[in-house]
Amino acid sequence: MSRARPARRRLTRRSFIQRLSFLGGGVVLLGPLACKRSSEEPQPAKDTGPLGTAPGGRQTHTFSSFEFAVVAAATERILPKDEDPGALDADVPVYIDRILQTPSMQPMREDFMTGLAALERRSQRMFQKGFAALTPAQQDELLTLFKDSPPSSGEAHFMELLTVLTLEGFLGDPSYGGNKGKVGWRLMGFDTVGTVAMAPPEGYDGPKCLRECGVHK
Repeated sequence: MSRARPARRRLTRRSFIQRLSFLGGGVVLLGPLACKRSSEEPQPAKDTGPLGTAPGGRQTHTFSSFEFAVVAAATERILPKDEDPGALDADVPVYIDRILQTPSMQPMREDFMTGLAALERRSQRMFQKGFAALTPAQQDELLTLFKDSPPSSGEAHFMELLTVLTLEGFLGDPSYGGNKGKVGWRLMGFDTVGTVAMAPPEGYDGPKCLRECGVHK
């Protein structure tokens, strides 16, 4: 007797993004680049000239070709592709490469680049390979070590930046380089008007939703 395949993984992915994204009625992002726009329209990240080359021959502006490969591998472990699109499908690394050129984000760019270099060094020490060359299981092991580092450590801070920037790239306005084909918006079930996704409904209580979803027990 055949049985229909459950939609558990799809619900898990969508629930994961919702729980990380919606708190206090808004989208938890580092800048006003999410689905809900601020009254002041942010300008797209400033191009400062190419540094390296990404897959497909696209020029990079923050990362070298090697660094871009590490970022691509790391973001894909944050949001790996399954039945739904992953970070690479949404051009998340392209978004991070562009947005870190925003002048106001220079301190964040320096922190991110420091953490990226630390990730690569740890990979070489532990596995004698660069992060991008590791198996998914090895990449997960290394990222988990960073995530579980003391909260005040550079490793934990890098993981926070990596996670939030990955979500920004997946859920933000496509004009900033990520959310290719609006895949993030579609996954979240947002209605779209032109190129702007609708914000959460008025009165949306993020913390209450998270409690009811079972995050806080």
